[in-house]
Amino acid sequence: MSNAPAAAGPAAYVPPPPLTGSARTWGTIALSAATFMNVLDTSIANVSLPAIAGDLGVSPNQGTWVITSFAVANAIAVPLTGWLSQRVGQVRLFVLSVLLFVVASWLCGLAPNMTTLIAFRALQGFVAGPMIPLSQGLLLSSYPRVLAGLAMAMWSMTTLIAPVMGPLLGGWITDNLSWPWIFYINIPVGLVAAGVAWSLYHKRETPTRQLPIDSVGLALLVIWVGAMQVTLDIGKENDWFHSGVVVALAVVAVVGLALFLVWELTDKHPVVDLALFKKRNFWAGALALSVGYGLFFGNVVLLPLWLQQYMGYTATQAGMVMAPVGLMALVLSPWVGKNLSKFDPRKFASFAFLVFALVLWMRSRFNTQADLATIMVPTIVQGVAMAFFFIPLVTITLSGIPPERIPAASGLSNFVRITAGAFGTSIATTAWENRAALHHAQLVESIQAGNGPAMAALQGLSTAGLTSEQALAQVNRLVDQQAFMLAANDVFLVSAIIFMALIPLVWLSHPLPSTAGSADAAAGAH
Repeated sequence: MSNAPAAAGPAAYVPPPPLTGSARTWGTIALSAATFMNVLDTSIANVSLPAIAGDLGVSPNQGTWVITSFAVANAIAVPLTGWLSQRVGQVRLFVLSVLLFVVASWLCGLAPNMTTLIAFRALQGFVAGPMIPLSQGLLLSSYPRVLAGLAMAMWSMTTLIAPVMGPLLGGWITDNLSWPWIFYINIPVGLVAAGVAWSLYHKRETPTRQLPIDSVGLALLVIWVGAMQVTLDIGKENDWFHSGVVVALAVVAVVGLALFLVWELTDKHPVVDLALFKKRNFWAGALALSVGYGLFFGNVVLLPLWLQQYMGYTATQAGMVMAPVGLMALVLSPWVGKNLSKFDPRKFASFAFLVFALVLWMRSRFNTQADLATIMVPTIVQGVAMAFFFIPLVTITLSGIPPERIPAASGLSNFVRITAGAFGTSIATTAWENRAALHHAQLVESIQAGNGPAMAALQGLSTAGLTSEQALAQVNRLVDQQAFMLAANDVFLVSAIIFMALIPLVWLSHPLPSTAGSADAAAGAH
């Protein structure tokens, strides 16, 4: 009998039962809306940068710090989610995160100069950090075990569609209203999401405990993540490791990471729960998800760049080419979620990687005569891969993790994924430019007196009234177009090969307890 009080203590915390009926529907809508708003803000400012930079009197290069400041602060805050949620409570932290995001968005819209805007964007990115991991945890607690796959399907649809919608919505708002409205639109969405979430979840709050602040771990996290993110953002402009600044930042990032790992693995109350990597399903799932996402995101950035710079597409047209990527994902994600309990999620993830590889192989066959339909087909097919990608891999990653550690696990896996996306973008664009320089040199070598077609082209341009310099400039533009197309093909083909190589990684994870239990595992034993 003397043990009875202990049984009722925090150690015996029993998660509340799943929501039912309209409460579950509204909970899903509120959590998804907050996630959508957050993910949208990572890409909505991209197409508005020229307008923002012009209005605030700075160069477009300086304007890129509007994106960088958000990304750096967000990357620092995401892995802190598990630690913060234990101190504050998951529901309170989520609602507070949404409300602070609304305030930061309002301040961004009011910013009178670039310095202030960058500061408010950093604030916005930091307070947004816990939103995505906690929305995962709260959504899983809202659904019974057997429907956990469906819950993850609802969640993943917002994270898949928002990055595509961002540039389209940002462009339309900038053209038809003014750039501050890309931030103001968050205010009504955030207030409604916070209000609904609080009304439904405040009685389902998780227990809290007063953990000491790991100030050394937090400081090291800020230093190495900040240095790494800035290295990735300014590297290409500064010719990477030919720049002393980039080298210094990279050294700070590597040394900071090494010290951070040593400190966090030996501290009693680490700010980031690295012990999660001892679980095979966590590290195998997180690694497969992150590398796959990095490849996907790098190519999502590369395709519109190539279309706009070398195929004559406007920003809106390039956005329209990317828009259908979410169509098949929207249609298939609910089916994948409902049927995840009947299949081994490793098979679904393997299928996703095969389809991604097929899509990128199709793109590697593009040429400068590719019409809109040819470019659109792989984009539509890619939606199939996306539907089978996020849900099974998140299920594998979070399998077998108890409810109280779900925020920490979700925060850490999302941090690795976001970081991989930043790496993917930098590597893809740098490789594209380097390969283009190589192809340009090889193509130029063939333009000489002995090359009949090249001489005929120059002769034709001269006959049309161009001077020899103008004719050579015109030929150089054609060579540039061809070189960057061939370079894009190279990046697409290598990405396809890496996707194929990721399939064995998925199978390093343990099979989930049973096919019927695959959704249970995702729910983290709720």
